[in-house]
Amino acid sequence: MQDFDIIIIGAGAAGLMCAVEANKRKRRVLVLERASKVGQKIRISGGGRANFTNRHVSDSDFLSDNPRFCISALKRYTQHDFIALVEKHGISYHERDHGQLFCDGSAQQIIDLLMDEARGVSIQTAATVRNVSKDENTFTVKTDRGNFQAPSLVIATGGPSIPKMGSSRFGYDIARQFGLKVIDPRPGLVPLTFDADTLASLDGLAGISLEATVRLGKVRFSEALLFTHRGLSGPVILQISSYWRQGDTITIDLLPGVDVFQYLKEAKDSQPKKEVRTVLAQYLPARLAQRMVEWVGGDGRMAEASDKTLRLLAGRINAWRVTPKGSEGERTAEVTVGGVDTRELSSKTMQANAVPGLYFIGEAVDVTGHLGGFNFQWAWASGHACGQVA
Repeated sequence: MQDFDIIIIGAGAAGLMCAVEANKRKRRVLVLERASKVGQKIRISGGGRANFTNRHVSDSDFLSDNPRFCISALKRYTQHDFIALVEKHGISYHERDHGQLFCDGSAQQIIDLLMDEARGVSIQTAATVRNVSKDENTFTVKTDRGNFQAPSLVIATGGPSIPKMGSSRFGYDIARQFGLKVIDPRPGLVPLTFDADTLASLDGLAGISLEATVRLGKVRFSEALLFTHRGLSGPVILQISSYWRQGDTITIDLLPGVDVFQYLKEAKDSQPKKEVRTVLAQYLPARLAQRMVEWVGGDGRMAEASDKTLRLLAGRINAWRVTPKGSEGERTAEVTVGGVDTRELSSKTMQANAVPGLYFIGEAVDVTGHLGGFNFQWAWASGHACGQVA
């Protein structure tokens, strides 16, 4: 039996950040990772360049059944703190739309940064945890590499999204083992899929991309939308998917900022001999313009189109209502929405209120960020908060 001050299960973004902070306090730290390499989700993020944080972070960028929980950690370790760490290690980076920050080089640079900062920490990869138990003030973790003990146990195993990266529901199992509530997890930041009839109506549109606004209730996002062979994807769909639940109808504006009915009315006067689809194609991709016209039976010249038809067409474009059949699921979901109920945890330390010494951080917790580096920032902030006390 080997003794440590803190055992961290999971060597992703949150787990490594926690190890870094605990290491600074001269704690004897053991990190156990199921996969053969650390930081697997970091490695594939941002197309291999790691969207490691965002210039603009606020609590409104996160979903949770307990929305104020994330505020404390995010305020104490901000995006500026992590940017400073990136700059300290000489990693060059660039900013894209909406404040997203990416490495100029490889995402491996972020992993190397964390491993450098965690120098001295014992990290074991390809380690399978078989059992976790607690006796008085000590946790015992039994693995295929031996048994380990520590007064502090941190669960940083993430959620079940992208299982090929080694993710699992292990964190939820541990939470339930110790009597903690888990908010039912579901895929987030994931493409949405349609039923056969809807897909048939969209046949031939796969590959078309355009800027769109998507609404679900009071939530609204404006980014690129992509038609796929299975439904819809693109950043704007990934964003809304975290809020979408089975049976919900989303409303899509394919020409945000354009009053399509007013545009068509004016075009009817100024371009009466042109085909409706030709006029519409001045704003929309030609294939999509033609399909929209077909949907409302409005093909023909502008002069022949009734106001009723034009209004119907405009409604399809400015307020297309569609009910997805489902999503592409955990296989392609970038994150998991839900997780360990934050009402069971301290927002300052990430410790379970009813189980001293037990901590949950990162994606395992019911805090989910929007697309654009926010989930990494939650990993850094929650890992930092935990590492300073565990």
